[in-house]
Amino acid sequence: MTTAAKPGRPVSDEEFRSWLADQHTARAVSVERVPFSEARGWSFEEETGNLRHRSGGFFTVEGVEVRDGADTWTQPIIDQPEIGILGVLTADFDGVPHFLMQAKFEPGNVNVLQMSPTVQATRSNFTRVHGGRNTPYVEYFNGSRPRRTLVDVLQSEQGQWFWRKRNRNMVVRVDGDVPVHEGFCWLSLDQVLRFLRTDNLLNMDARTVLACMRLDPPSPVGGPFREALAASYSALSPTSPRPALHGPGEITSHLIEAKSRCAWVPRLVPLDRVKGWSRGADEVADDGGREFRVIAVRVKADTREVSHWTQPLLAPRGHGLAVFLARRIRGVLHFLVRALPQPGLMDVVELAPTVQVTPSSASRESSAAPHLGEAPTGDGERVLYDALLSEEGGRFHHAQTRYRIVEAAADGSTEEPEGCLWVTLGQLMELLEHGHYLNIEARTLVACAHSLRAVPETAAGA
Repeated sequence: MTTAAKPGRPVSDEEFRSWLADQHTARAVSVERVPFSEARGWSFEEETGNLRHRSGGFFTVEGVEVRDGADTWTQPIIDQPEIGILGVLTADFDGVPHFLMQAKFEPGNVNVLQMSPTVQATRSNFTRVHGGRNTPYVEYFNGSRPRRTLVDVLQSEQGQWFWRKRNRNMVVRVDGDVPVHEGFCWLSLDQVLRFLRTDNLLNMDARTVLACMRLDPPSPVGGPFREALAASYSALSPTSPRPALHGPGEITSHLIEAKSRCAWVPRLVPLDRVKGWSRGADEVADDGGREFRVIAVRVKADTREVSHWTQPLLAPRGHGLAVFLARRIRGVLHFLVRALPQPGLMDVVELAPTVQVTPSSASRESSAAPHLGEAPTGDGERVLYDALLSEEGGRFHHAQTRYRIVEAAADGSTEEPEGCLWVTLGQLMELLEHGHYLNIEARTLVACAHSLRAVPETAAGA
């Protein structure tokens, strides 16, 4: 065990990277693709074709049908109705907030281990449907012991691939000593934000919890960009000292209007009724070979609650793209969000990045991404953030999205294309105190926007 794992001890960046390398070396893990016939405990139902676990827990792979006026389309989708816990413990060390993070293995991770929340568990897992070990630290989040809750909100997950999936995003403060188990370490907020700028280091679940936290503004000292970023945290309305372009009522009305206008009517259907998809011995795939596949894997992991298991994974073809277009308006950094429908969302529509394209929805998204030309695909002086980040490794196989924040030319334009709205970081944080306003990709970009505190003024197009 390295020094980074000692209870109660924060670590430097160098110690953390050494500790993480040791975690990779020490883990005995393997993921092997297998035919569905070798996916122990999983089978396709005769009546529906749905892929289901014999326990009735975990999740099922079913079909979704979307009626959009006269048009109808179908695809497979993951149905996981139970609400999981994404929980982070926080404590102060010498007056500096730190978070207890976990180096967690997930079978779909492209790089095996990524930093996750203190607790990242489905209800099936923390209630031990699998018959394995207890989930460490779950007692701080499931109500079995007193707690000081700083964040507690239900949020959606990928609406393109999950049917109405929600997780409880939580941050709980602890004051006493907390034993640090193997695979966990304390990281400061500044460290978490810096590490967020590294490809595939902080997992999706860590990012969504970070986005739901109400962070204080950074120091405005350092130049015009830092002033605009700091002002974005406190600009909540047009009457603020540093005004936002819109008031909170306009933002919620914009989203409600989009929900009211959306003609999509999604419903679950048997997997056998998904048109244009076929089931083979080792995958469920679209006949054109352009969308995602459903595969099965055999997993061995010595540090998980269960040491070996089999499960399905949704495997996208290629990477997604999610971009926030940013602009300084009256000295305040604003981000352009748009209302986006996705079949698996509870209310069908949530606020999304300016550009959001998933490999499985590229054809439907192309007409709804008018700003793709303003989101550079290569490095440029106005690219404020650029990293390739993994999506849910527990359900998706090597699913990655290129996340970018791109500052638009400083021409002062406040033009808002149909369905889009300029909002500040402070307004986004207010929305995130409630569920189902921002989708998971937008929440990741909110977390990425917090990391702009580390961007040098010269790199931010001062």
